[in-house]
Amino acid sequence: MEIAVEKVKELREKTGAGILDCRKALKECSGDIEKAITYLREKGMASAHRKAGRTTKEGRVSAYIHAGGKIGVLLEVDCETDFVARTEDFQTLVKDVAMHIAAMSPQYVSREDVPQDVVEAEKEILRKQAESSGKPANVIEKIVEGRLEKFFKEACLMEQEFVKNPEITVEELVKQTIAKLGENIQVRRFARFRVGEE
Repeated sequence: MEIAVEKVKELREKTGAGILDCRKALKECSGDIEKAITYLREKGMASAHRKAGRTTKEGRVSAYIHAGGKIGVLLEVDCETDFVARTEDFQTLVKDVAMHIAAMSPQYVSREDVPQDVVEAEKEILRKQAESSGKPANVIEKIVEGRLEKFFKEACLMEQEFVKNPEITVEELVKQTIAKLGENIQVRRFARFRVGEE
């Protein structure tokens, strides 16, 4: 099947994937752009997953100032080599994540970073709210689990919908960059400051 150059170009613009990868994805998906996007994301996620265990000893600390100097973010993103840390793709990722933090105000990098006492306190609040509905105990547990997932999606940077493209999470954005650059990348830590906030 012959794939039109325009389709390859459109897929490349939407995904940032290489020309050959875009052509292959379109062939695999019979020219369907949406299916090809999913195909490329799955391929990217698979290669990103394999790289996740590799050590990250290089990277960048970046500062981002927003809203006329009212909001500031300090962010550390790590990678495996200084070569990758100096690439435009890596620096764009760092800037995008810092901007996202300024806009969405996450509290933690990932759910693993949420202290257990915070999780337990949140569960207790959610349980009391659910019990007031008068539903049976097994239903209450499901309600608590569902609302706890929502809490993680709101509080944890990696689970938030990326502010510039809500179709992907910040974690998926990082994995796409891992797939593109061929190195493990980790958002290590961040601090967000807002004038007048404690």
